[in-house]
Amino acid sequence: MENGENYITVVDEEGNEELFEVLFTFDSDEFNKSYVLYYPAGSDNGENEEIEIHASSYTSNENGEDGNMQPIETEEEWDMIEEMLNTFLDEEEE
Repeated sequence: MENGENYITVVDEEGNEELFEVLFTFDSDEFNKSYVLYYPAGSDNGENEEIEIHASSYTSNENGEDGNMQPIETEEEWDMIEEMLNTFLDEEEE
């Protein structure tokens, strides 16, 4: 996933597809994984609406194309993701 791609489709356990907008992606040397932060497409239209941001790790296949998204597995990963998100949001406010 590259920052130039703005949308991803996520399929839930029941096979339902939902469109999400990518907030940003980053790589972690500490966990040797790539991460994507995303939110439901169209949910950024309301001024006072709170947006639910999702995070997943992902792998690229041999061709460099997007592979599978995986759930975040550890509290340490969540802490690192939260720190990255806070940094991103602080930079957006400036």
